[in-house]
Amino acid sequence: MKILQVSEDISIKRSVEAGTEEQRNTVKAIIKDVRDNGDYALKQYTEKFDGISLSTFLVSEAEIQAAYEQISENQLAIIKEAAANIRAFHEKQLRPSWMTTEKNGTILGQKVTPLDSVGLYVPGGTAAYPSSVLMNVIPAQTAGVERIVVVSPPGKDGAIPAAVLVAANVAGAKEIYKVGGAQAIAALAYGTETIKPVDKITGPGNIFVALAKREVFGDVDIDMIAGPSEIAVLADDTARANEVAADLLSQAEHDMRACSVLVTPSMKLAEAVSAEVEKQLEDLPRREIAQASIDHYGTIYVTENMDEAVETINKLAPEHLEVMTENAMELLGKIRHAGAIFIGRYSSEPVGDYFAGPNHVLPTNGTARFSSPLNVEDFQKKSSVIVYSEAAFHENAAKIAEFARIEGLEAHARAIEARFKK
Repeated sequence: MKILQVSEDISIKRSVEAGTEEQRNTVKAIIKDVRDNGDYALKQYTEKFDGISLSTFLVSEAEIQAAYEQISENQLAIIKEAAANIRAFHEKQLRPSWMTTEKNGTILGQKVTPLDSVGLYVPGGTAAYPSSVLMNVIPAQTAGVERIVVVSPPGKDGAIPAAVLVAANVAGAKEIYKVGGAQAIAALAYGTETIKPVDKITGPGNIFVALAKREVFGDVDIDMIAGPSEIAVLADDTARANEVAADLLSQAEHDMRACSVLVTPSMKLAEAVSAEVEKQLEDLPRREIAQASIDHYGTIYVTENMDEAVETINKLAPEHLEVMTENAMELLGKIRHAGAIFIGRYSSEPVGDYFAGPNHVLPTNGTARFSSPLNVEDFQKKSSVIVYSEAAFHENAAKIAEFARIEGLEAHARAIEARFKK
């Protein structure tokens, strides 16, 4: 890994998610085709991109039951326990509707309502992601969403990976469709003969999925434009080089565009981690992917001291942040920007990916400066409630009418005055 001294223009070297003009035009054409031709277009794109001809997209009960037979009892127990942990965490995020009554009789409040329907995208491709199913379905279900739709691309055998189907079933998803890519996003946004449209789309995907979500935003809501995975490790001489290297590679193996960064005031640790990364790459099953990620987007920044290291982390605003320092909890208050913060030696990033409970759908590309992990509130909307009393109205009507006239909106003012003029 490259070892650099911190400079003023420090940033995670991120892969651009805007896409090429050709990719954007391709996505626009796919979306238009699906809007115009529905299921026929979905079938054509599934044959073209996934290499399989499907007679139906809906996953049957028989397929779900067959999926249970393909995983071990131990794997099923782990999925169920992870689901319970995720559910317990997200249940703590629930916020009730509320009302307050003022002395003059006015009632003000906020009504919290779950969305009617959501579509949850689960990536396919080089790996299966049952964890993504749990992380998307469970907060939506906890929020009270009635219709939860899962879409995921089929493999060459025409099936979704067994663990993905089991996770969806364990989480409580009732509609699961074998469709992926930009065409799946279009189907969720606008509907086809088989797939009814939804109100919001969440979940990560490849560049075409990201561009499709960007394109349909406004007609439906989306969670975020997810970029390649990122990890930053903040460490000092108390950290173990082999563990830091292993954690950096845990993200590098996701994607050739994934970003892995170490920030440390210790040149000794920097050099040891750099050597350890190369050593561990040698027998990594996904070496080609991880090697490309490390070569293009892997960096070690060496700072003058820990204060500079913490400030560097805040400039990076990483998706995942591990703090592996002496008295790590003492640094928590100084960290302003990170999607998820893993503190201490035993809080390795995969703990959060799979099992601890907090959501692993996190802001990327520096958006942790203003964004939060996927949570229950992402699947709810809020309505303001105003019950103005007669006493409050007469007390404030003239002021409200005058405010309207400040803005040049005479009809607004007259709407108020109509209630107290004879």
